Amino acid sequence: MAKPAKTIQEQVQLLKDRGMLFHNIGDAPHFLANISYYRLKGYWWEMQSDKVNHKFHPNHYFEDIIDLYNFDRNFRLIIFNAIERIEIAIRAKLIYHMSLSYGPHWYNETAYFEKYKHHLFFKSKLTRDLASSSEEFIIKHYNNHVTEEPESWKALEILTLGSLSKLYQNLNHQLPEKAEIAKEFGLNNQKYLASWLLSTTYVRNIIAHHGRLWNRVIINKYDWPKSTPYPLLSYIPNQHQRRKIFPLVSAIIYMNNVISPGHHIKTELLDLFEQFPNTPLYKMGFPKNWSSEPIWKI
Repeated sequence: MAKPAKTIQEQVQLLKDRGMLFHNIGDAPHFLANISYYRLKGYWWEMQSDKVNHKFHPNHYFEDIIDLYNFDRNFRLIIFNAIERIEIAIRAKLIYHMSLSYGPHWYNETAYFEKYKHHLFFKSKLTRDLASSSEEFIIKHYNNHVTEEPESWKALEILTLGSLSKLYQNLNHQLPEKAEIAKEFGLNNQKYLASWLLSTTYVRNIIAHHGRLWNRVIINKYDWPKSTPYPLLSYIPNQHQRRKIFPLVSAIIYMNNVISPGHHIKTELLDLFEQFPNTPLYKMGFPKNWSSEPIWKI
């Protein structure tokens, strides 16, 4: 049975009735009106002692929820910036290595890919995306070359990280370029890069839709290397640990260390943690000694 909609004041009263405390209850309507009760619910869910009747643990304040929301918002922005570098790098490396070895239209050639049906789907979607693209360089290409497909350095520019990740994953495993690209991300085996890219895409899409990363369960399973050329973690996260964001954020930082040395992602995160010292990082899978892990050392 559908629940009836409630006014902002009714929402405030409902939170009070369920045991939520307020330092300044007069501010609550502003946040509920501009963020929404349902979005904030994801942040106070863990603060409930009775999740059936939605009763809160003692001494939990609405303002703590807003702090947690603001922490998560800033956390997402930092991670999104880190993922942007990865997206640009995988695009550049695919174009460079594959075009030098197999020509500018390699992406159309089935022989370079593992799964025919996956490649057929890729080509079909790319054809539609190119036809509907509003990018000036794509429009100019078709104006000048009506029947000729764009070179890879044009065509791949309109691909999302998700499409790029799947394109890399489906490259023939025997191609030396696939292994070389993985090495340029600091990974000795192509399967780890393919796996990390797909899970990074999952996180990227959560962020793009303004979803919550704090306490998020990562449903995408991904592989973890037994060793890496550069410092990462002192342990191999098990599948349960990989269901939280910490290992994947560590992997994202690791890739950025290789493709974008001198970045400030880790410093920005550490500053954010200092700005919001009461944030329960363990809910994101951060272990007690996380700051001593090789990838996190300053």
